This record gives sequence, C-alpha cells and structure tokens, in this order.
Amino acid sequence: MSTKDEFFAHIEKGYATKGDSIIMGAAMLNGEAVSNALVKVPLKTLNRHGLIAGATGTGKTKTLQVLAENLSDKGIPVLLMDLKGDLSGLAQPSPGHPKIDERHAKIGIPFDAKSFPVEILSLSEQDGVKLRATVSEFGPTLLSRILDLSETQEGIVAVVFKYCDDNKLPLLDLKDFKKVLQYATGAGKKEFTKDYGRISTSSTGAILRKIIELEQQGADLFFGEKSFDVDDLTRIDEKGRGYINILRLTDIQDRPKLFSTFMLSLLAEIYATFPEQGDSDKPELILFIDEAHLIFKEASKALMDQIESIVKLIRSKGIGLYFVTQNPTDVPNEVLAQLGLKVQHALRAFTARDRKAIKLTAENYPISAYYDTKEVLTSLGIGEALISALDEKGRPTPLAATLLRAPMSRMDILTQKELDQVIENSGLVKKYNETIDRESAYELLNEKIEKAEKEAEKEREAPKSRRTSTRSSTRQNPLVKVLTSATFIRGVLGVLKKVMR
Repeated sequence: MSTKDEFFAHIEKGYATKGDSIIMGAAMLNGEAVSNALVKVPLKTLNRHGLIAGATGTGKTKTLQVLAENLSDKGIPVLLMDLKGDLSGLAQPSPGHPKIDERHAKIGIPFDAKSFPVEILSLSEQDGVKLRATVSEFGPTLLSRILDLSETQEGIVAVVFKYCDDNKLPLLDLKDFKKVLQYATGAGKKEFTKDYGRISTSSTGAILRKIIELEQQGADLFFGEKSFDVDDLTRIDEKGRGYINILRLTDIQDRPKLFSTFMLSLLAEIYATFPEQGDSDKPELILFIDEAHLIFKEASKALMDQIESIVKLIRSKGIGLYFVTQNPTDVPNEVLAQLGLKVQHALRAFTARDRKAIKLTAENYPISAYYDTKEVLTSLGIGEALISALDEKGRPTPLAATLLRAPMSRMDILTQKELDQVIENSGLVKKYNETIDRESAYELLNEKIEKAEKEAEKEREAPKSRRTSTRSSTRQNPLVKVLTSATFIRGVLGVLKKVMR
C-alpha cells in the first residue's frame, strides 16, 4: 500500500464506530485532506468533557458552532456561554458559499444548510430569558467559596442560614442576606448571642464588604426569583432536535467573579438535580464555556478545588463540559487531565514563552508516525485542527490533523430584528422574566425591628420599678463551631457531600 492508503486505513480503523457519532471532518496528510478519511467522535464519549483551543482567528468559534449544531441534530441539548456575542447566527441557515462547497468536496460529505432551535438567555439586563437563583438555593458552603471567606466567616454564614431556617425567613436575594448579617450584630444581637453564640462585628463587616464587591459585578441581578429550572436546558423541539441555549455574556467579560458564581451554582444545581445516567448511548446535556480562562482567573484555591471536583463528578450525570480558550495552559492541569476530546487549532510562536507553550501542548497529544506535532501546531490553517478523541471503549483515537466541516447555520450574528423575533417566540421568557419580590427576610426583619422599637418605647415610658434587666452570656455557643464544618450541606450542594469527605 502507498503511504496515503496506509494513512487512510489507520484513520478508518482508529475512528470506526458502531454507535452514533459526530463527523468532525477529514484527516489530512502532508497538509492535504484525504477524502472520506473521516474523523468521528462517538456520542457515548461526549460526557468525558473536552477542550477547543487555538490562537485568535484560527476557527475556535466555528468549531464550537459545528459541534453545537451536530449535537442538536442528534437530539442532545446544548448550553453555550457566548462572551463575544457571535453565536446567535445558529438560529438562521447558512447562506452557503463556493468555498464551503469546495471544502466539503475535499472532506467527502455533503453540505446541508439549516437553522437550529435557539433559546437566548441572559444573566444581566440584556434581552433574553433571565437566569436567577435564590441565596437560599445557592447555599452557605458555595456562597462562602465564592466570597473566599475564612473558616470563622464560613461559620457565621452557616449560622445565618440556620437562623433563617429556624425562623422561617426566606433568603431570596443579597438584600435579604445583608439584612440578616446587620441584624445579627445590631438589633438582634441579644437574640443571636443567646441562641447561636456571639458573632463578631468585624467578621460580619468583612463578609458585607465582599458581598458588596459581588454586587458591583452585577450579582444582584442574578440572585432572586423566579429561580431557573435546569430541566428547561434539556428541551427537545418537535423535530427531535435539542435546543441550543445561548447565554449572552458580552456585558460581563470584565466581571469574572459573577461569571464563576453563575457557573458553579449552575453545575452544582445540575449535579444535584440530574439522575445518575450510567453507561448511556449519548449525553443529557453539553455545556460549552467560551473564554474559559475567566472561570479560573483570580480563583482562590478553595474555589479551584470546587471546580476540579465538579468536573470529575458531573460526567456521571451525562453532562459534558467543553472549555474554549486560546491556550491549553489557561486550564489547570487537574482539569485538563479529565478532558477526553481535544480540538487544537493553530498556535503562534512569536516569543520564547510561545515556543515553550507549543512544546508543552504537543506533549499532551498521542505520538503519531504521520505528524511532527510541534511543527503541525504552527502550520495549521483556518478551519484546521489537531484532534484527539476517545473511541467507544474509552481509548484515545489516533492523532489527526483535520480539515473541519463548515457550520450549517449562519457564520454571523442575528440582526436586532431577528434577535427580537427569537426572544418574542420564546416560551421561557414568559415563564421567567416576571420579577418577583415577595415578602422575605428583609421585610420580615424590618417589621420585627419596628415592633421591638415600639415595645422598647413603651418600656421606657413604664414606671421604673417595673423595669427589669437581664444578662446574656457572651460565651460563644458551640453551634457556631459545629456549623463551620462541611456537614451543613443544603439542596443544591448535594455534590459537596462527596467532594468534602
């Protein structure tokens, strides 16, 4: 056999699948696509997570678009984190182009232009389905991780949640949580000291400052009602296609704490809600996290541990996480080691640091008799990538420099009129976009304080002989210490029962 025939047989054998799969494109040899040497990813391995990396302008976003389209066509719902605002075109078919036809002729598969069912979501004031969660659902442990609190401060947060549970005070938004903290060292100091132990004003002050910092990044829009039901991410349309949920994040690129807050709460909620899937033929939901470095940027060690643990555990629920970033080094090694599919677009070697990064990246891929990986990494063209996946038995597939297929939907954003139409046709907008501000801890404590002030006024007006004084012990109640442990776990943080053992 010629080298080309040997290579074709090598790819055909390495990427053979018995079950359903996604075709990424055709493998290339010496810079040229080998027609019908198809690079395929089995659906059953897509919950093993993945990475799409490469320099700016090499085609990462289009690769994400191709994967999202093909997942939708296979009945698998998708959630896309759209930080650059360039993914809404999935809702409209591609207008086509001679270069697209030429590319697909080289690959050996037909091109089929089509649109996909799209839902536009928002964390901020942008139009779309509003994503919210209550502080109570978020839970004390995760809230403490996000705020990067000390052990003592974590204990205070746990006590606040316990107090609100005991006194039926709903913690819906950050306004509620701040009010309870202020009450604990103000009007309610005696009550807290008696039943829950002494709480330091310096500690509550530090917690309040960190909450204000979170609010400044826009978290006050995220915390509240109506809470988003993660089951609504798994909808299928009347044609059996999975919905592509596009979360528009263009206005929070410079607010990494809000982004990581949302991501961790979402993953924790999904883990707590979704049933164990076992060895199924396809995943339940795939999440693509664009500009993934924002999740890891300025994250504390506790927060990093949380992320790593969730990545390891969540695939058992049939959830796949795909990180999209410029360089694989943006992703921590502990997370990188969990990723089954790697799509590596071209890297640029402008500096000694770049060359070192390319060397490290090359070492993360299987050795190939057909490629000098370091050389290929710098010579790939737009819409070309090195791919390493897992076969149906979980084994790494042969490394393949791949000419990637073109997106079937529009490779551009929707016009404002088209975007308005998608949002207007959404059933979820009607379900979630009504702001609810029911009576909660803030209002109930204000009523309590007002009542106490009136009683105190009456007491001051009463005869002196009838006045009594009581002393409350300032000794720290053991309950504060007990609640600093990880045994205090709430609804959405069922995941931490395993993580923190």
